[in-house]
Amino acid sequence: MNDKKRLSSGLTVTSKVFVMSRHGGATKIVREHYLRDDIVCYSKACNKCSSLIKSNPQGEMPNIALSDVPNKIEGSRHYIVLDTNIVLQAMDLLENPAVFYDVIIPQTVLEEVRNKSFPIYQRLRTVVKADDKRFIIFHNEFHQDTYTVRSRGESINDKNDRSIRKVASWYHSHLNDNNSSSPIKIVFVCNDKDNRQKALKEGIYAKSLSEYIEMLPNADYLRELIPSDNKSFTIADEMSYQEYYPESRILGGIKNQTLFKGILNISRYNFLQGTVQVPNFKKPLLIVGTKNLNRAFNSDLVVVELLPKDKWRTPSSVIVEENTVDNDNFEDDEENEFGNTNSIIPDKERLLLAQEASKAINLASSDKIKEEEKLQPTAKVVGIVRRSWRYYVGQIIPSSVSSDDGGNASKYCLVMLMDSVLPKIRILTRKGKELLGKRIVVSVDSWDSKSKYPQGHFVRTLGDIESAEAETEALLLEHDVEYRPFATNVLKCLPAEGDDWKVPENLDNGDPLLAKRVDLRDKLVCSIDPPNCVDIDDALHAKKLPNGNYEVGVHIADVTHFVKPNTALDTEGASRGTSVYLVDKRIDMLPMLLGTNLCSLRPYVDRFAFSVIWELDEHANIVNVNYMKSIIKSREAFSYERAQKRIDDSTQQDELTKSIRILLKLSKKLKQQRLDNGALNLASPEVKVHMDSETSDPGEVEIKELLETNSLVEEFMLLANISVAKKIYDAYPQTAMLRRHAAPPSVNFENLNEMLKVRKNGMHISLENSKALADSLDNCVDEKDPYFNTLVRIMSTRCMMAAEYFPAGSFGYPDFKHYGLAVEIYTHFTSPIRRYCDVVAHRQLAGAIGYEDLTLSHRDKNKMELIVKNINKRHRNAQFAGRSSIEYYVGQVMKQNESVQEGYIIKCFSNGIVVLVPKFGIEGLIKLEDLGDSNTSLFDEEKFELSFTDFQNQKRKVGVFDKVTVDIKSIKDEITGKRKVHMLLK
Repeated sequence: MNDKKRLSSGLTVTSKVFVMSRHGGATKIVREHYLRDDIVCYSKACNKCSSLIKSNPQGEMPNIALSDVPNKIEGSRHYIVLDTNIVLQAMDLLENPAVFYDVIIPQTVLEEVRNKSFPIYQRLRTVVKADDKRFIIFHNEFHQDTYTVRSRGESINDKNDRSIRKVASWYHSHLNDNNSSSPIKIVFVCNDKDNRQKALKEGIYAKSLSEYIEMLPNADYLRELIPSDNKSFTIADEMSYQEYYPESRILGGIKNQTLFKGILNISRYNFLQGTVQVPNFKKPLLIVGTKNLNRAFNSDLVVVELLPKDKWRTPSSVIVEENTVDNDNFEDDEENEFGNTNSIIPDKERLLLAQEASKAINLASSDKIKEEEKLQPTAKVVGIVRRSWRYYVGQIIPSSVSSDDGGNASKYCLVMLMDSVLPKIRILTRKGKELLGKRIVVSVDSWDSKSKYPQGHFVRTLGDIESAEAETEALLLEHDVEYRPFATNVLKCLPAEGDDWKVPENLDNGDPLLAKRVDLRDKLVCSIDPPNCVDIDDALHAKKLPNGNYEVGVHIADVTHFVKPNTALDTEGASRGTSVYLVDKRIDMLPMLLGTNLCSLRPYVDRFAFSVIWELDEHANIVNVNYMKSIIKSREAFSYERAQKRIDDSTQQDELTKSIRILLKLSKKLKQQRLDNGALNLASPEVKVHMDSETSDPGEVEIKELLETNSLVEEFMLLANISVAKKIYDAYPQTAMLRRHAAPPSVNFENLNEMLKVRKNGMHISLENSKALADSLDNCVDEKDPYFNTLVRIMSTRCMMAAEYFPAGSFGYPDFKHYGLAVEIYTHFTSPIRRYCDVVAHRQLAGAIGYEDLTLSHRDKNKMELIVKNINKRHRNAQFAGRSSIEYYVGQVMKQNESVQEGYIIKCFSNGIVVLVPKFGIEGLIKLEDLGDSNTSLFDEEKFELSFTDFQNQKRKVGVFDKVTVDIKSIKDEITGKRKVHMLLK
């Protein structure tokens, strides 16, 4: 029931009355919804709203408003009202600078988009903030003339559709009945046929997206960018996937545990095999074959149904790559035992798969129990909860472009994506020939159950394949890294003085926060960073105290002095989550002025800092700790190498050098304490690519050298993070920004332990606790090969769980533990210039010590959940983007320099091996056809060995952990257009 009354202030309040029954009783609930008559239309062409704004003493038209001279269609100037489906389906078109200006987004649409796709909602908010696009949000739910009440029996979707139509109708009458300078047409753009027909009956000028695009002068260009219609690609009986279960069946199945929900991970070595980890099973559920994968993409949140036990099996030992698929074959395929299509797999690999199928079904009785222990439960995808679809980068497959392509006729072609675990995308384009050899961006629109491939549309061209600009932008898009320049409203948040900003000389200038700062400019502070570092987050100092203990300080750039909560700058930093470091560039989380100047703890200048100062005894035990906002003046900015040389130079006896030696001495004790507690010393293949300073071309690759000074800095940053974590958790036990690292399940190490047992005389990695794991790693030593221990640590790292950020209230205290560091509680505090987590930790620490009040968004658990979800995703993406950048540039280096290097076999398949080359920190796949005669090969799954006859007619046997010599060169994959390292056994 609804009731309206008008208040004396001019507001209208509508009351919604609900009656809830509980335990036989009835409770009346009244909710009031306030409506306004002073919400303006934000059009510069509207005299009425302009007068209303001017009558307000503080009123002025916002910078972003609908133009008084909007673009014309059919001879009339027009504004656009968008339906929700247009935003969800065509966000890339809305962002395109060549189309869509003067757009009205009803509040109803904004809320529907937020509920259905938060990533698209964020992109929409970004477009709304762009000065040149003129997108405005109209709060129709609070305007007394556009507010709608849900009718009895009306669905929420129908009510929302009616609300949006009412906005279009109101704008038409409001603008054209109130002395506007010239008539302005309101175009309601909607792809819902039923909603569009209702709009036309109500006198609203309504068009579908394609109809609207055809009315524009640049329709020829824009036609390519329209999201595809499933029907335009339908090929009768091309494929027959199972239809997804209805929502009611999915919800019921999940509730009674006949269906399960989880993230799908496709194997990087077999695109026809994926896994879904669910809590109900110790081992991941195995999804094998195109039919069972059922149109799911890597990283989709899927619903799966368990298959019968007689179909459970071990993971495939066959490498199957997407680029082995017959690109032009669109006919039905007879399926083999695993749901794989026979025609798309090479004969040898199909034979191996068939052998695996036979083995899984007909286990020998003597081996049955042993084999069944290795079986994994299998399942099939029966629903998609959330698609992971985003912009994808790839190239058009030349063989899919007809030789007679040309003219204005649109024809379909296939796009092979750079990510090998993803399917080809089918697009409709007139530019097939024109786009050959180009790196292009596509978007996925749908995947019909009768279609072999998902349908998508062309978005834009990045440039020629292998050009540095196109490949760099491609990897940023592939890993969803925001790399566009900072918007004007973000830059306006920076200090007006720009580069000339300085710390105020007078600390007693009436600013209460400045007066709270502690002046530490007398401390011998210095920073130690990689060479040429300009965004200096941290600095340190140390001195011996009269009582024999030591004062040690970690000083962190005070980013939150400049990045205030709930500003455009803060929102942008929260959205980006982290800085991204590529070989040739850095994608900043915050504008460069902050990162490389005002916040950076550069030497010889005063800087604001957040300091943690301990008193440590001679064993590096904490006696006490203090936290303070401070002012510091760094004495020097050292590189790791330069600091190490200064420490090692016995002639250097100045106070600054002595303080660094104190830091080194204490850091060694801190590290030993951690190792004694079970901290892990894992490894990853880290390399550095040197770039030519003049040409920016990659020169050579070298393994990063780690010095004692690297460890010195690391230990005190860890100590600061641990200390801050304890402090903010005490103050904010529900929302403290923390970081955890869960213990790995034993199943993660099963395969590695089996390899060690068989290939290395019973070596074993223990998993009782982190101390046992660390000790067992120390014992994995091959006296004949010093690198073997590092190799095992690299492989162990890949078996570990990923660390993650979380608000304290999400877990019980025992689950806070950081397994790798062997500490009970941990956070990130020491790099606020490049990580948003640290920004939040700074604000919470400032609140904990009473420096300033903490913003509500960092005290609300639900809001903190959203923050950590985003920064966890951004952190992972940044890591992958950095690795991809190194991989690309190593490929460029090897393009000119063929090399022979030592490598180690880390995986063994029935039709190939994977080799890690420490020199370059890369791994490469060597397929069976490049090893020798595939017809003579024999794969011993129990011994992780592959036997074959090489091209010199010599019998060879290779297995996991073997040291091998490989010939390395860089080749261009003609299908993906991606340059990759190609290896051959010597």
